[in-house]
Amino acid sequence: MPLNIAVRGGEIDAMALLLTGGGTVGGDGDVVFHGAPAHSSGAVRLTGDGTGTAWLEVGLASVEARIERVLVVASTEKRAMRDVAGLSVEAFAPDGTSVARYDVTDAAGETAMVLAELYRRAGGWKFRAVGQGYANGLAGLATDHGVDVAEPTAPVQPVEPVVPVQAVAPMRPVPMSPPVAPGPPAGQQVLGGAPGFKVPGPPMPTPAPVPLPPPSAAPAPLPPPVTPTPWPAPPVVPVAPAPYAPPPVVPAPVALWSYGPVFEPLSWTGRDNDVITVEGLPPGPVVVQLDIDGDGYTGLTVLDRRNKEADNLVNSTEDDFWGRVLAQVPQKGPLRLKLEAEGPWRVEVSPLATARHLTEDEVEYRGPDVLLHTGGAADLTVHYRGDENLIVNIYELAGHHDPTSLPDDENVLNESGKRRETVPLPEGPLVVQFEMADGPWRAGVRRLGW
Repeated sequence: MPLNIAVRGGEIDAMALLLTGGGTVGGDGDVVFHGAPAHSSGAVRLTGDGTGTAWLEVGLASVEARIERVLVVASTEKRAMRDVAGLSVEAFAPDGTSVARYDVTDAAGETAMVLAELYRRAGGWKFRAVGQGYANGLAGLATDHGVDVAEPTAPVQPVEPVVPVQAVAPMRPVPMSPPVAPGPPAGQQVLGGAPGFKVPGPPMPTPAPVPLPPPSAAPAPLPPPVTPTPWPAPPVVPVAPAPYAPPPVVPAPVALWSYGPVFEPLSWTGRDNDVITVEGLPPGPVVVQLDIDGDGYTGLTVLDRRNKEADNLVNSTEDDFWGRVLAQVPQKGPLRLKLEAEGPWRVEVSPLATARHLTEDEVEYRGPDVLLHTGGAADLTVHYRGDENLIVNIYELAGHHDPTSLPDDENVLNESGKRRETVPLPEGPLVVQFEMADGPWRAGVRRLGW
């Protein structure tokens, strides 16, 4: 019997993403939505009851072994999630008993949100609320999970109208000769080769008899064969191979951010403990994203030139850890990261310039993160729903002209447990580092009125 998941909220679209161990879909077939309401395995189906509730039926025993997580997603086309009344997700056991419910009461300006997820653990499945919103909508959510978002296509040109067949006067019978070739009966036309679909039409003319030569006449001699003149082959022009050109460097968004090295993001995947060597990067601060699907301790540490632990970036006992942290590429040599993990993981190293910007719309985040503030003096608003410490630091870059390092940080928030906080931010550019956060949180900036 399937697990039934209700997604409520009126004018919303519900869907499910079936993710592999790398946190992405295996293809478009792993997306269940109104246009493809059933997964090919039959394990996930999307239905509706006509009352504004969408239902996802998940046969957990039928989910393919390659699938590690099933995300429950809601999106809107014209409204922000905060304007959706009664937005919630609730899971029911096969006997109809409610086993989990999440009422979304703190949504903001995002138009797409991961409401909850089912994930494998210890040979079984677990359900948990997520509440991770995406201000860039369903396209951003889909892209983050490996869905190929197609570009808009050009509008279809109107088709010329079909001219109706005019009625004709009744046919008069005419003498018929034996047919010389198969074809439709006289007085009928077959449209499009479809048998039995006929319209009235003018009578077929009787073909004129073709005269045959007398039997005694000798056949006309055949003309001599013509030998075709061979077509000259085009000349072969040797083409020198083009010199190798390295891939272009991604330009930094100078108008908004021009601090730190710029390069194509790099990623690695693996399982359990490992050491990752990042070579070829210019020195300076970078963002390291770590995503682990597993229980137990998670640690991420920078190794120095003596291969000793130098800077601890992650120290967590949270299940299924996810977060972004700051790391420093050394002046000489590669960036080396010691990873301690239990389960499959993914690591991505990207430029500081690609970090998300704080906006006036509060956006949903999860775990430690690195954000940028490029506006004037403002107030930072934070709604934290974790249980452990929340530590926030800022790096003021005004007057700091060495892009290969960061200035000393200033701690602006160090609290514990669920809370709402507002702290002042000086004028940007700033790096706002949520150094420690063990659960979901929201953040935005509020401009000053003077």
